[in-house]
Amino acid sequence: MGNNATKRGMKILFTLLLGCLSACTATQESQLRRAREHAFISRWQVPTGNRELRLAVKDNIDMKGWVTSAGSEYLAKNSPPAEADAPCLGLARERGVQFVGKTNLTEFAVTVSGENRYFGSPKSFLDGQNYVIPGGSSSGSGIAVATGMADVAFGTDTGGSIRVPAACSGIYGLKTTFGLVSTRGVFPISPKHLDTVGPMARDIRYLVRGMDLLQRGFSALYQRAVAEKPLARHITIGRLYLDGTSPEIDEAIDAELRAKHFRVVRLDDRFKLKWLQAEDDGKVVALGDSWQSDQKYLDKKGVSLLTKLVIMAGELEYRGNYKAALQRKTAWQRELRDVFKQVDLIAVPTLQDLPPRMPFWGSNAVFEWHVFDMQNTVAVNFAGNPALAVPIPMPARGKSLPITSLQLIGPPLSEAELINAGRLLATPL
Repeated sequence: MGNNATKRGMKILFTLLLGCLSACTATQESQLRRAREHAFISRWQVPTGNRELRLAVKDNIDMKGWVTSAGSEYLAKNSPPAEADAPCLGLARERGVQFVGKTNLTEFAVTVSGENRYFGSPKSFLDGQNYVIPGGSSSGSGIAVATGMADVAFGTDTGGSIRVPAACSGIYGLKTTFGLVSTRGVFPISPKHLDTVGPMARDIRYLVRGMDLLQRGFSALYQRAVAEKPLARHITIGRLYLDGTSPEIDEAIDAELRAKHFRVVRLDDRFKLKWLQAEDDGKVVALGDSWQSDQKYLDKKGVSLLTKLVIMAGELEYRGNYKAALQRKTAWQRELRDVFKQVDLIAVPTLQDLPPRMPFWGSNAVFEWHVFDMQNTVAVNFAGNPALAVPIPMPARGKSLPITSLQLIGPPLSEAELINAGRLLATPL
């Protein structure tokens, strides 16, 4: 009797355990499906047995025969299909990669939470519950890669629009040197000062392949960078600490740099003040240029109120602070050149805190500005330098999210060196 009762009890516990595991798996699958729901504005079926690289393209980049919506109801309904591909797609066409679709984004790429009320907002899977913002503006590109719908996605970055969604999705995102990749055929925000195109990927191997689709011969540059500095101890990193950053994020980044044996030197407060000024100036230029590029849409039905508010804020910056900000650009570039005589790369968190939850009622101007202020990304665009967002594990104690993001910044045209450092960070101990 006793043995039979014990066996029955064990059987009941085992059945309950299987039920719990099945429920957890079902919940995870449901959350993954939800994350995939709005990643694309247009998605195409991949042929069975396809072995080519799967490439997703942000829908502010022209693709022949398709309307470039730039995330806007107005453009989606009133624009003709693009007559030609943007030049940045040339190598991908030449090499026969498998295009899988045009990815979602914030309207006109001018807001940063990742919300798009017309096409639907992508849902981050970083917290496993779809509450965290996907980050913008390249929100769909980040989610398409993070959820396995694409091997590589192209995004655009004016003030952090590749690196922020990379941080919110737990993937890699590379902002390229200004002018390295053509932005012709890309819906403009700041084409003369800030706009760039770059790759996003889940791992270093695919990030290299993505960059090789944007710059001919990049794979060889990367292999040379690996050969020249194969170990982390060969690389000197200038560590920048910024007020307002979550201590847990700083600790996670420092622990990872130590564990991988990079040579780390602390950058001084004088440089920090220069950085903060460049962040402010970059924001002024980004907003001012958004007004110059998009003011013609202020009276258009189908353009959201939030987007119009951003454009109107840009007019105030353009008329009040724009000229003075641009006059400081050369001095900031010179400051960075001096720092890169002493260190190979600069390290700073991509975001000052973990990605927040999207408000229950959706985003608004106050929330967008809050996320904009969380970014440590705009100073890099203002200088024109390249930067790489790298996923970094958070310590287990007290963490609300498993991953944060480290931003590595390099001299102009140092994309290969940045990805090599990313490779070393990704290498298991």
